Amino acid sequence: MGENLQLNADRFVGFADVYDHGRPKCPENVKKIILKYLGYNPSLVVDMGCGTGLSTIIWSNVSDKVIGIDPSIDMIEEAKKKASALDNLIFISSFSDDTGLKDHCADVITCSQSFHWMNPETTLNEVYRILKMRGIFAVYDYDWPPVCNWEAEIEYQKLFKKVREMESTHGDIKDSFVRWDKNNHLSNIEKLGRFRYTREIVFSNCESCNAQRFIEMALSHGGLQASIRADRDEIIPYLTAFKKKIMDIYGDNEFEICFCYRMHIGIK
Repeated sequence: MGENLQLNADRFVGFADVYDHGRPKCPENVKKIILKYLGYNPSLVVDMGCGTGLSTIIWSNVSDKVIGIDPSIDMIEEAKKKASALDNLIFISSFSDDTGLKDHCADVITCSQSFHWMNPETTLNEVYRILKMRGIFAVYDYDWPPVCNWEAEIEYQKLFKKVREMESTHGDIKDSFVRWDKNNHLSNIEKLGRFRYTREIVFSNCESCNAQRFIEMALSHGGLQASIRADRDEIIPYLTAFKKKIMDIYGDNEFEICFCYRMHIGIK
């Protein structure tokens, strides 16, 4: 299983800057909801699968210490740029089921758009080990594409229909990752049988965007990057057509996009 998790880490090599520019910032609502359940400001927040730290930095103004964990060296190096001006924020390269952290040390543990890349059983055992009693574990994901313009959404869907086809038919891509079903997040948390309360919470968050960022959003997907690396001749016409259509739709205009979020929590 360790080999499989390393494959998932390798999937996100080589485009950390694009990922950081394109992906959404962590909504304030995430922090608000978790703090409502926790009832106090945390001493330690651990963000597993933190990527470039977009979901980590939001905690730096309410927690004494914040630790971002990700196995991708590329992502961690990009994340460390965010930590340079904050002395309570650190990033370490590690896997979610072997963090090296002390027992019962964290008040809050989060996974933003990342839990589906982790072995749920071994990760949840590690979460339970390092989480304090009555601490909060929160997994949250957003739907792709964001709500914006129906024509832009169609172009996005066309591109990723081709990506999914390549992922299922090209052996070198198909065997390069292991992904768990997001629809099982809550049942996996419940299956552990150790959380006193679990539930799903749904909300949305809107951001400003432009055509270039919308394109970078697509390029921030590991599946598209794997398709580009595996066979440029096959995916590039689809990517080129996508870029052109998005520029035609939006030009130089700024516009609003809204992400639909699903959060699954467990209270120890």
